[in-house]
Amino acid sequence: MKTLKTLLATAALLTAPGLAHAEGCNWTKHEQVTMSCAPGTTLDADTGTCVADVTG
Repeated sequence: MKTLKTLLATAALLTAPGLAHAEGCNWTKHEQVTMSCAPGTTLDADTGTCVADVTG
């Protein structure tokens, strides 16, 4: 019984830092990036680049 308690305590002490570190990484949150284009251009969603604004 003493060996089991020691084993469980050791396992808890070994896994605690890893779990704490993983919590700080924000794995469940997705990063949002905002892009702005210069005046006279618009963002082309297909290529992800700014293109000249053509209005007709």
